[in-house]
Amino acid sequence: MSEVRLNAYHIMWLFVFFDLPTNTKKERHDASVFRKRLLNDGFTMMQYSVYTRHCGSTESADVHTKRVNKLVPSKGQISILRITDKQYGNIINFWGKATTPLPPKPSQLEFF
Repeated sequence: MSEVRLNAYHIMWLFVFFDLPTNTKKERHDASVFRKRLLNDGFTMMQYSVYTRHCGSTESADVHTKRVNKLVPSKGQISILRITDKQYGNIINFWGKATTPLPPKPSQLEFF
């Protein structure tokens, strides 16, 4: 069996960006269900309409991308961006004086 080496170029991060309508009670419900299902699939809210998830490999990212596709409500737009862990490490965040910074990124490994 070949050895799989984890490195910052193979580990992936998924960013899910979405713009969902919230004009009616049903639309608000659908948007809420979508966000809750993202959380249940291991995503973390980065901003209100931006969720992130750590994936140990491209194959894992593929699985979660397919799951998000199945969650898409009937209205709205969903976009997914994949970046490597190396690219994720270059994110620069700025916070206003009255804003609480996000918790540090998780240091985790996924085992299959």
